[in-house]
Amino acid sequence: MPDEGCSERPRKIVHVDMDAFYTSVEQRGNPELRGLPVAVGSPAARGVVAAASYEARKSGVHSAMPSVTAQRKCPDLIFVRPRFDVYKSVSLQIRAIFAEYTPLIEPLSLDEAYLDVTENLKGMEIATEIASEIRAKIKQVTGLNASAGISYNKFLAKMASDLNKPNGQAVITPKNGPAFVEQLPVKKFHGVGPATAEKTHRLGIETGADLKEQTLDFLTQHFGKSGSYFYGIARGIDNRQVKPDRVRKSVGAEDTFAEDIHSYEPAREGLQPLIEKVWSYCEANEIGAKTATLKVKYADFSQITRSKTFPSALPAIGDLEDMVGLLLAPLFPTRKGIRLLGVSLSSLERRAAIAEPQLRLAL
Repeated sequence: MPDEGCSERPRKIVHVDMDAFYTSVEQRGNPELRGLPVAVGSPAARGVVAAASYEARKSGVHSAMPSVTAQRKCPDLIFVRPRFDVYKSVSLQIRAIFAEYTPLIEPLSLDEAYLDVTENLKGMEIATEIASEIRAKIKQVTGLNASAGISYNKFLAKMASDLNKPNGQAVITPKNGPAFVEQLPVKKFHGVGPATAEKTHRLGIETGADLKEQTLDFLTQHFGKSGSYFYGIARGIDNRQVKPDRVRKSVGAEDTFAEDIHSYEPAREGLQPLIEKVWSYCEANEIGAKTATLKVKYADFSQITRSKTFPSALPAIGDLEDMVGLLLAPLFPTRKGIRLLGVSLSSLERRAAIAEPQLRLAL
């Protein structure tokens, strides 16, 4: 099987994604919640759903939804406060299972990771069998269900893991990869957010096939550095490696809102899922961050950022929530509506590197 247009042996990439991870952990720990619609988050007026169980999703509840909207859609919805220390503990159990098969593990958050099993510690030839074994062992050790996608690159492995959720897996072969991408709506591409989806729509690009028709120059002109990435994945090509020791310079998340925001509370509400997303990434990768940055783009497309740097890494998600709130508050009242908000963390370093001097100080 040729690898993405070259003669080298194709890679075998597995993307493992836990099913409704936060809510599944809560339902596992409390049998009274099993089979019921559960949301991790706050039921307060400005609260946001961080995660929703499959029972809640049947009523249209999903992550990043305002709590009041979720309760309106599902009057029987049960809210549970997030417990990131517990989720991290379970995530480490799952990571230990991954490590039995390969050292090439790249976590994306507490509940998902890429694994390169091309050369694996078990000497297994078939990646789908590796994925099945891993999922079975996760179930045995944690009692939780996982889904998996198997393919020859990261993009397609990620897309495949959504095909048979929950508690399933799917494979996209090198032969089928390009055709799979061609029929896929661009708005469903991993990494394509609302703003990019809106831009591709304006350009008349709705599917992977539409994307494939564009030249590299055209895509670079309209999407900058992402142009070459789009050019490749439109053809089923993604040469990114699974990087287990990657420490990024920054990690961020942003969201473009359907309607402009004019007051503090809905803005703070919209930031909560972004805060949880970046914090989850840092927790999963054992990374500490000293600098928090708030990004605001107004309706007229003008943009500002506000940052705060700490002498040491932020110790808990609550500290990040407080700091983002403090950065946001002075921006109101505002005469211009806000169309986009973002949160990023920088000055990143491995937590192992920060723990040692803290231990010496304690002694």
